[in-house]
Amino acid sequence: EALALSSAEMEARKVAGAIRTDLILSGEIMAIALATVAERPLAIQAGALVIVALALTIAVYGVVGLIVKMDDIGVHLAERSSEVTSALGRGLVKAMPHLLKALSFIGTVAMLWVGGGIIVHGLEAFGSSAIPHILEMLSHVTERIPGIGAVTGWLTFALGAAVVGLVIGGAIVAITHAMMKRKH
Repeated sequence: EALALSSAEMEARKVAGAIRTDLILSGEIMAIALATVAERPLAIQAGALVIVALALTIAVYGVVGLIVKMDDIGVHLAERSSEVTSALGRGLVKAMPHLLKALSFIGTVAMLWVGGGIIVHGLEAFGSSAIPHILEMLSHVTERIPGIGAVTGWLTFALGAAVVGLVIGGAIVAITHAMMKRKH
């Protein structure tokens, strides 16, 4: 029973962490959406946020639902008599750990990029423009690469924002750990 309780606690913690991550990413996306219509009338801002929220909910939870059920679907297909269908099912089950690792990495990078981008734009809005200007300058330099300038310019700014997010996030983690050690 203690093991089951431990598993239940572990699952509850993972769910709580996933919900926290989802709320953070949703908040970041909503902030970006609002920034794009900030100069519009209030009704358009509200409408845009409703549309973005609905689209996010349908897209994200639809994909999450498929991912959650992927191994169940794989097991179901693996039990079929058709060799092709059975092989597809086994492939889905075997792919699941790799997919989850990839999603974990991609999600972390996305949070760093989006969070760092919000910080960079916030710095500029509050009059601390050195970092935003450096990133813009580097972005403009890489935009000059023939044929792929638009991609490299965007990527340069995105990577710079991710580095800012990593530095700020790392500082927050270090401070939080130091505070937790002092409590205990």
